[in-house]
Amino acid sequence: MNKREFMKVFNEQLKGIPEQDKKDILYDYEEHFTIGMNEGREEEDIAKSLGHPKSLAKEMRANYMITRVEESFTVGNFFRALFASLGLGFFNLVFILGPFIAVAATIFALFVSGVAFIVSGLFVIIAPFFPNFFDNVPSPILGIFVGLAISSLGGLWTIGTVYLSKWFYIITIKYFKFNLSIIMNRRK
Repeated sequence: MNKREFMKVFNEQLKGIPEQDKKDILYDYEEHFTIGMNEGREEEDIAKSLGHPKSLAKEMRANYMITRVEESFTVGNFFRALFASLGLGFFNLVFILGPFIAVAATIFALFVSGVAFIVSGLFVIIAPFFPNFFDNVPSPILGIFVGLAISSLGGLWTIGTVYLSKWFYIITIKYFKFNLSIIMNRRK
């Protein structure tokens, strides 16, 4: 594969990266070819030493997406980084995706249960004021205090889940970076 073929495939595979960043990346690889040819190497030899352009583009996209999610977190950026990292290898797809989904679903369930505690506590608080709908409330004061306790527990539960999800996010981003560094070092 000569320089022109390498750069064409590499450019096509860098989809999803903004034009300015793409130009910078392509310029860096153009420099690799220029420096190598100044040292007397053949284009095919340089292209071979750089690796396959599709693999390089996957790594560049994953690196870009991880950097982007670190700079500004959105759910979309997070999932783009997740899928870019999953695309880097079979190991990630088979052994990491399942546990990731399980932990994410557990955190979501914890959050929903915290909100359910808050809502149920509010219903217990208002139950004494609607005796026609809630006929088994023994004491209005007891109902209010129990409702406050349940809602408070739900609030603490939800706050704890938010902190847990932030911790999960940080660990996930660290894994993405670690995985990318292993793949990039393996290529060298």
